[in-house]
Amino acid sequence: MEAAKQTSVTVAPAPRELEREPLVLNNRSLGWISDRICGIVEDKAPTWWWVSFIISLPTAMICFLMIGYLISTGVGVWGLNHPIAWGWAIVNFVWWIGIGHAGTLISAILFLLRQKWRTSINRAAEAMTIFAVMCAGIFPAIHVGRIWFAWWLFPLPNSNGPIWPQFRSPLLWDVFAVSTYFTVSLLFWYMGLIPDLATIRDRCKSVYKKFFYGLFALGWTGSNRHWSNYEKAYLLLAGLSTPLVLSVHSIVSFDFAVSQLPGWHTTIFPPYFVAGAVFSGFGMVLTLMVPLRSIFKLEDIITVRHIELMCKVILTTGSIVGYAYGMEVFIAWYGGNPYEAYAFQNRAFGPYWWAYWIMISCNVLSPQFFWFKKIRSNMLYVFILSIFVNIGMWFERFVIVVTSLHRDYLPSNWGYYSPTHVDILTYVGTFGLFMALFLLFIRFLPLIAISEVKGVTPQADPHHPLGGAKEGKH
Repeated sequence: MEAAKQTSVTVAPAPRELEREPLVLNNRSLGWISDRICGIVEDKAPTWWWVSFIISLPTAMICFLMIGYLISTGVGVWGLNHPIAWGWAIVNFVWWIGIGHAGTLISAILFLLRQKWRTSINRAAEAMTIFAVMCAGIFPAIHVGRIWFAWWLFPLPNSNGPIWPQFRSPLLWDVFAVSTYFTVSLLFWYMGLIPDLATIRDRCKSVYKKFFYGLFALGWTGSNRHWSNYEKAYLLLAGLSTPLVLSVHSIVSFDFAVSQLPGWHTTIFPPYFVAGAVFSGFGMVLTLMVPLRSIFKLEDIITVRHIELMCKVILTTGSIVGYAYGMEVFIAWYGGNPYEAYAFQNRAFGPYWWAYWIMISCNVLSPQFFWFKKIRSNMLYVFILSIFVNIGMWFERFVIVVTSLHRDYLPSNWGYYSPTHVDILTYVGTFGLFMALFLLFIRFLPLIAISEVKGVTPQADPHHPLGGAKEGKH
């Protein structure tokens, strides 16, 4: 009889400290979210925006002036020498491609994994991806030297016989990988913008703005059919983007790994480069979003929890990068190849020792501060450490390219590489181009995905106690 008795089990409520912080704080209404994000576009441009744009635009023009000077004069204006045939151009190309990895990772992979915390940061990260890839694309085009022969890269009929590109070269794979990555990322970014463009269209008072926002909103009405088609297309593009995140930087790593040069020909490069790209990409997202969060008063939408989660991603990928550094040195010793062992000894203690130890300090040591919650939740510390990440990842590419080349098998060929003012100004100019494009983005397009943020609020959940609450204007 006692065994047959039904016993009721009471589940104790979860402790308060174990409850997750909501993704939108202070129980903000759906109307407040629209007003706050659309207000950035609708209000007059603040003074700091004009100052930043006026600085960024001439800086971007310096880049194109240096490119014109390079084409008219020749690559001798760069600091390249023998045996260092690759210099800042390839360093900057790989660095900018890496910066562009966080956007697609946040948007595609985290979307497929149903990580809702991505919603507040994915729009800006996607825009950053597109602008970074545009900056990266400048360097392969100009580092070939005689740029007017760039059409030889394409398999076109020509009068010199069947002179076609070498399709077994990873340099050509770069062309296909990067162009595909840019195209899919652009489509993915634009697809996510459509519902928000319609929101701004409906709020516009200017006839011209209403027309242009309506044109790019593609007649969006928010009907059930529109949402159904949108979600299918978004899921499809997320599925296409996910392998690109892994393939693009893997192929960039093949530029080095398929060679016979000590310090380059290693099978660890593809995963090592992908982890480094995600590491640097998230660093740039934090560098941009932490100040914007404070300037536009978005603390209730981009919460401390969002910042902490991004810091944890940086900590994880930074640890992977540190492990890869250790494995490179270990395999060079364990393999018994004297040239390989010398390449890594020269990196750490040769003429470029300062670049190697800056790389180790910024990429391996600085992310370890993110083990501490007080550091992850302090915006000033997060901002400073994110800048260290960006600096360290640039030096990583510099160390890989230059220190592997400057001392080859013949000591009579050894040389020291130093960039010229053309190298430096071209690189600085790409920052101006990047910032000018990003400033235009935050001025005319919603910085945060309005519809996606609304979707993670309690009000959007019909089973939540607040789901039936009356809302203000949407």
